This record gives sequence, structure tokens and C-alpha cells, in this order.
Amino acid sequence: MTASFVMRFFYIYSVVQLLKILIQAGLWLFCNKIHLKNKRLFKTKGPLLIIGNHPNSFLDALIIGSYYKRRVYFLARGDAFKKPIHRFLLESLNMIPVYRLREGKEFLHLNDYAFSRSIELLSKGYAVLIFIEGICVNSNDLQPFKKGTARILEGIQKLNINPTIHIAGIAFNQFRGIGKIVNLVVSEMTKIPKIENSRDRVLFNQLVFDQLKENILIPTIQTKFNKNNLFYHIHLPFYNLIKNYVAKKTKNTVFYDSVLFSVLLFAYPLFLFTLFLFLKLLQFPNTIILSILVLLPIMGKRVQEL
Repeated sequence: MTASFVMRFFYIYSVVQLLKILIQAGLWLFCNKIHLKNKRLFKTKGPLLIIGNHPNSFLDALIIGSYYKRRVYFLARGDAFKKPIHRFLLESLNMIPVYRLREGKEFLHLNDYAFSRSIELLSKGYAVLIFIEGICVNSNDLQPFKKGTARILEGIQKLNINPTIHIAGIAFNQFRGIGKIVNLVVSEMTKIPKIENSRDRVLFNQLVFDQLKENILIPTIQTKFNKNNLFYHIHLPFYNLIKNYVAKKTKNTVFYDSVLFSVLLFAYPLFLFTLFLFLKLLQFPNTIILSILVLLPIMGKRVQEL
């Protein structure tokens, strides 16, 4: 093992840990409330296959992955990996590219890598998250299942490894912007069939469908904002600027929420830093500046009401 490899490993590990902390903080601000059911399962050890529905693009993986007390790898659409810098960053965040026909037939052979990589990770005792629908639609309704998840389970079973399987149902009260309420229900799959042929794959998908459907609990409460709150108006120009930009860039796609979250995650610290410089310019005492910068996100969160 070379010194450069060790340095790269610790660099990536540090980046991932820092991003996980930032993502958890960002989700706390971005979402009004995330309701979790069966929290004890987030501490599960050993090879773990997490199967989820996919209503809200990368935000689904960020929410599910952030609550597990371990590193979670997950399959993501391959077209996001085309640029080398994007590939490096996404792979550093534990993403594995998987391609669909619409991305081009020339990429489909790379799916063998996605399946073999998933099997390899499971065989080493890691956790892999797969969205069994194989497509994201901004809807809490389940879409037809693909066969990839069953293929991966079949592959790991051939190695005489039987991973724990979690069924993760995630549901949103809305798919446009901050203040959303999220229900995340995770349960363990107890009756896992041996996958040996196409009939077994169909049976497996049906068992997953039945359990996943039960785990999708759609929030019925709508979020409201206290528009009389001073902190609402402090954040409003910044938020409107970001959301209008993201809406334009993600028009006619399912990426609005996930891109909005990502941009806000990195832009909000810049917003606070700009405010810090402005207050310093006005010669506010450091204690007052610090108090304002701490209070701003906390009170901004309280603008969201149930």
C-alpha cells in the first residue's frame, strides 16, 4: 500500500465525513420535519442491501444515507458521471453509476460494473442502497420495478452470502422547495427468496412491492411560513435568487429539489460570510456578530410552521 494511496484514502474519508455533517445540518434547515420509523435499524451491521422508492432524485439518497450510522453506497444515474471532475466527486460520495437506454446504448455494458461493484461491496460487509424503480418520478406512487436489484441479490447469494435487506419507504408532502415534511419508514425484509431464475426475480419484486407500499406514508400536513417573522424577510431575497436560478436550470426535470438543496448547502455559508463582512464593515462588536450568525439559521428554521 503506497503512501499516496493512504493519503488519498484519508482525504476522501475526511471529505465524506465533513460532507455528511454538512448534509445533516442542511437537511435540518431544508426540511421542516423528517419523521423516522424503526430508528434502531439504522445501526444494522454487516452486509446490508437497502431497497427504496425514488420520488425525489438525489435528495432520496441523501436523506436515507445520512441517517445510517455507517457508510452507504448507492447507485445513481450514469449521465451525471460524464465529466471527470463530476465522476471524482460523485464516487467520493459513494455513488456508483448505472446507465439507462436513454443515456445511450454505448454505456449499457458499464452496468455490469455497477452490478459487480455492488456485489463486491456487499461481500465485504458494506451497505448498498438501490432504488428498485430504476427511475425517478416526482410522485409518492410506486413505479414499475426493474430487475437490477434481484440480479444483485442473485449474485451475492451465489457467493453464499445472505445480506440483511431493508425496505426504505420515503414520502414527501411536496417536491418544490424548503419546508417539506418527510416520512422515512425502514423495515427489515424477513422472507427473502432464493434467486435462481426469472420466476424468482418476479416473486422477489412482488414481495418488495408489497412491503414498500406499506412503508410509504404520505404526509398530509402542509407547511406554512410565518411571513410576519423578521428572519423570513432577511432570508427571502437570498432564497428567491437561488430558487429562481435553480428552477430555470432544472426546468422539465425531476432535479429541482435536489439541485436546490445542493446549491443552498454551499451558498448559505457564503451568505453568512457576506453578512459577517457587512457587519464588520459597520463595526459591530464581535460578540454581536457571532450572536447574529448563530441566531440567523436557527430563527430561519422557526419560520417554517406546521
